[in-house]
Amino acid sequence: MENTRKKIISVSNLVKKYGDFEAVRSISFDVYEGEIFGLLGPNGAGKSTTLEIMETLREKSSGKISIDGFDLDTDASSIKKIIGVQLQSSGFYPGLNLIELIRLFGGLYNKSVEPMSLLEKVNLKDKAKNKTKELSGGQKQRFSIATTLINEPRIIFLDEPTTGLDPQARRNLWDLIRQIRDAGTTVIITTHYMDEAEELCDRIAIMDQGRIVKLDSPENMIDELVKNGFERKKQVKNANLEDVFLTLTGHEWKED
Repeated sequence: MENTRKKIISVSNLVKKYGDFEAVRSISFDVYEGEIFGLLGPNGAGKSTTLEIMETLREKSSGKISIDGFDLDTDASSIKKIIGVQLQSSGFYPGLNLIELIRLFGGLYNKSVEPMSLLEKVNLKDKAKNKTKELSGGQKQRFSIATTLINEPRIIFLDEPTTGLDPQARRNLWDLIRQIRDAGTTVIITTHYMDEAEELCDRIAIMDQGRIVKLDSPENMIDELVKNGFERKKQVKNANLEDVFLTLTGHEWKED
């Protein structure tokens, strides 16, 4: 992948400090055009902070970030035009239905958008006249992802998109994310679900305490762990991505 695809995001020595606390500790990574790239880690690992800095929503302390050739320090306005940022449902006007919300956001982006076409992409045409409060958790997340596509972005950022969803809704959302990637959009996702990272992501950066402790494809990470002699007891497979994570970070996984 590295040799054949264009780098669309380059992060170099990124640092984010809050007083004496270093939330992101000099991390570097590249994201390639057309991939699903995951930031995987526990709460407090720095993954959401890293995402928000790339989204231009949070200022960095130091380091360099380039997105599709634009420097974050000097051309943030150009970056904003080519990225899609997932909005939380609490950010939607409760009195508007889905069609009205899409038209509103289209106006904010100064984009002419066809609401029903966009809702069809996320399988919500039958909910077009509903308000967001009338949607299920999975439907709210699909609509939230639809709003990231309004400005026809080159890259979309999704922060923990399946948290709180039932297994079926999670799988539906995975299919939607793959469809978006297959249509040519690069996807950056944060998650704390091992199966999600293993199933969805082309490559992942495992973060712990503000650092990247491993960056590779899930398959390569698992194969490397098995090659080094790791063996899971009472399992058909010798290892999975969760084994890689726990071996690298040295602490139990905590679900919130």
